[in-house]
Amino acid sequence: MRKNMNMDTVSDQKKPRAKRENAEKKQNHRNEKKVYRNSGSSIRDRKLRQKDSKKSIYNVVYIFLGLFVLAMGYFTYFIVFRSNDVINSTYNKRQSVLAERIIRGKILSADGETLAKTVVGEDGTETREYPYGELFAHVVGRFARGRAGLEDSENIRLLTSNINPIEQMYNDLIGEKSPGDNVVTTLNARLQQVAYNALKGYRGAVVAIEPKTGKILAMVSLPSYDPNKIEEQWETLLEDKEEKSPLLNRAAQGLYPPGSTFKILTTLAYMRQNPSYDSYVYKCNGAIEEDGMVIHDNRSRGHGEVDLTRSLVKSCNTSYSNIGRSLDPDQFFALAEEFSFNKYLPVTMASNKSSFTLQKANSNAKEAMQTAIGQGKTLITPLHNAMIVSTIANGGAMMKPYVVDYVENTDGGIVKTYSPQLYSKPMTSEEAEYIGEMMRKVVTEGTATKLKNMKAEAAGKTGSADHGNGRAHSWFVGYAPYDNPEIAVSVVVESVGTGSEYAVPIAREVFEAYFNSENK
Repeated sequence: MRKNMNMDTVSDQKKPRAKRENAEKKQNHRNEKKVYRNSGSSIRDRKLRQKDSKKSIYNVVYIFLGLFVLAMGYFTYFIVFRSNDVINSTYNKRQSVLAERIIRGKILSADGETLAKTVVGEDGTETREYPYGELFAHVVGRFARGRAGLEDSENIRLLTSNINPIEQMYNDLIGEKSPGDNVVTTLNARLQQVAYNALKGYRGAVVAIEPKTGKILAMVSLPSYDPNKIEEQWETLLEDKEEKSPLLNRAAQGLYPPGSTFKILTTLAYMRQNPSYDSYVYKCNGAIEEDGMVIHDNRSRGHGEVDLTRSLVKSCNTSYSNIGRSLDPDQFFALAEEFSFNKYLPVTMASNKSSFTLQKANSNAKEAMQTAIGQGKTLITPLHNAMIVSTIANGGAMMKPYVVDYVENTDGGIVKTYSPQLYSKPMTSEEAEYIGEMMRKVVTEGTATKLKNMKAEAAGKTGSADHGNGRAHSWFVGYAPYDNPEIAVSVVVESVGTGSEYAVPIAREVFEAYFNSENK
């Protein structure tokens, strides 16, 4: 009996323990699930942290990659567009190193004439010579007393040698200099001489451009100086007792009131602001008055009734003064800037900005009238005026002027060539054609009739610009042949009188020299 009781007791004791174990198992199972869930959450968190970490790394990589691309882009830009400018700087010591190894190359005209060369004496002394003396002084420039002109802008080309590398290495080994590359210009020596002779005795400038390409065919500025004598004459040139400014390149740096040559742009401004410009009529009686200011015409009794074309043909000041006060000044200002006023010209030579200041905020009717006839505060360089007339000749396309055609090594191999570049399109072909027709009539029946009966028919516009210091500056801008322009000319003669009397005959000599059978 006791034995059975003990067995039951043991059995009863085992039951709670089994329950406890079962409860512990369930609790353990729940804990395992919790741990699993926690571990899963931990894994997800770890993955998210890894993902964020990778994203940060990628962002850093992208930033450095972007910086690398920008650096390479600037490096490429520098090599292609800026390296020569930096090397060409007078502060760059590399030039001195090059000068020790290379004999400075020649500067040549388009027709094969030598404009600048280096002569080596028996003792090794190098002398820079200019066979044409003062004829090309401003455009070719000088080497001594501060480089100028092409001697400055093409300095690195002239101090670079592209002969056979083996020959160049041999010259370096034996201590001899290699010949530098030659710069071949767009300048025509014969045309330059004609322009110089025609202007000689006056102060002023002549610029001749090929309208379709922008090639500068001739560029004369007088008074000039002889770059061969620059050392001995330097102090006298700087002192300039007679105030001739011989060191100034009047063609690109001289600023003059444009006079009636500016009526070309005034005409265009009126056309754009008045769609019915064909119906314009004005009765000219020889003078026009505005608030006490009187503007006189070049013909005291006036031109009578004139339309827009006849106003330009006869260069009627009163008609254009009337037009000027009717124009919107701000639109006129915008048009002038389209034609590169108030901007540096796209040339490598030293140049000045032409200026146009007429705006609503700072002008009145009197100033508008003066501006319309090319007086007032407007100033222009002869080179800029040549670009404007070339734009009309070229159907409204303004080409970038350039004076270097190509660079060759001493054996005649081409190293680098320069091609025509469109600079801007400030007017439509229809506008250019209409104004061109008017300019043709200036030659056939207006103020430039001295250009009639030439071998090539010309179109142009004269100008007489008052400047408050003696007689007027004489202007002419034009091109020929009228139906297929090959050459555009800008002429200014300082303080002599009317454009028809002085500038037009000079332009005629240039035109005739260009179309001479020996030259063509």
